Amino acid sequence: MRKGKVLVVNCGSSSIKYSVFEAESVEEVSGGLLERIGGKSATLKHRVGPYSVELEIEARDHRQGLEQVLRILHGGEVKAVESLAEIIAVGHRVVHGGDAFFESTLIDDRVLDTIKDWAELAPLHNPPNIAGVEAAKSLLPGIPQVAVFDTAFHQTMPEKAYLYPIPYELYKRHRIRRYGFHGTSHGYVARKAAEMLGMPLKALKIVTCHLGNGCSVTAVRNGKSVDTSMGFTPLEGLVMGTRSGDIDPSIIFYMMDKEKLSAKEIENVLNRSSGLLGISGVSNDVRDIEREAGKGNRRAALALEIFAYRAKKYVGAYAAAMGGLDAIVFTGGIGENDPTIRSMICADLGFLGVKLDGELNAIASKDAREISSSDSAVKILVIPTNEELVIAIETLRLVKGDMGKQP
Repeated sequence: MRKGKVLVVNCGSSSIKYSVFEAESVEEVSGGLLERIGGKSATLKHRVGPYSVELEIEARDHRQGLEQVLRILHGGEVKAVESLAEIIAVGHRVVHGGDAFFESTLIDDRVLDTIKDWAELAPLHNPPNIAGVEAAKSLLPGIPQVAVFDTAFHQTMPEKAYLYPIPYELYKRHRIRRYGFHGTSHGYVARKAAEMLGMPLKALKIVTCHLGNGCSVTAVRNGKSVDTSMGFTPLEGLVMGTRSGDIDPSIIFYMMDKEKLSAKEIENVLNRSSGLLGISGVSNDVRDIEREAGKGNRRAALALEIFAYRAKKYVGAYAAAMGGLDAIVFTGGIGENDPTIRSMICADLGFLGVKLDGELNAIASKDAREISSSDSAVKILVIPTNEELVIAIETLRLVKGDMGKQP
């Protein structure tokens, strides 16, 4: 494989998260985050190895934002590449690929059009993902672009898990089914868990908990996703930062009638004003909510209780669905860093053989680690996710026809 760099791009509605990897070693050499795209001024935090800079820049849209990122990659004080010619491929995180993509794929016009077709089901995610692809194609013409889909890992779910009990004709006409998300993360941490346990992934039953501002739980049996909490869109499942997760569908019609809200307004309430923020009235950030709960704020404490309770129910349900449980994995911003939430979720799961070691759980660390008691039949692991690494590996696999270095 010739020398070069792979650029990994993850575009949010007003942000661009990026990483640069060496093609030969698949080691990250640089990364950063551009925030507040579309505002009066944007903030770019850029790092190369131990060195970092923070700049206030102009970024009216994702194209100008990526242009600024490329400029600092090769022209700033802290360079990641000597020339943009070193970039041999770009890998993009794409949230929703529907049932059109069962694996990562090289992006051409047909693929991009298909991603656009699925945008209405991930309105917070696919449009900025598409903007990132179009910006990269324009600014790096002729460079291969690869889409790595959050939904791809979940394409192994059986029909009994992904079909909804609505008229079957609606599924056939409109592809209304469970798709699942965070698949890149769930697949990565499941493989790392098998490594840590020294067992073949195909022999394990694992529940992976990706807990951040967006949250999902996945049942991974024999290395394959067999069920997951997010569904047709990323709104279903757990309580999240601002998303409601599971609710009685009739609540939607009741709120529309009582509050005189349109369908679009209801969608906005459920996606942006609900979840931890809606219950606590404080914040969508668990850290803020825990501080308020510590001061005696009952709604803040209740938000944490509901959050953990819903996650616990999914762990138990998926253990039942798989006919057993070998490991629980926590990942994502909350899963990796919040011992209180982990403890609340694991509490009262002793009947499954789950025993948390309080001292190990309380240790702050950025490393993958086991936090279960020595006599716990089910291993409890904390594994930092690395979606960027997976995207880089998938990009190299497709661009070079080489399986690359497995995470």
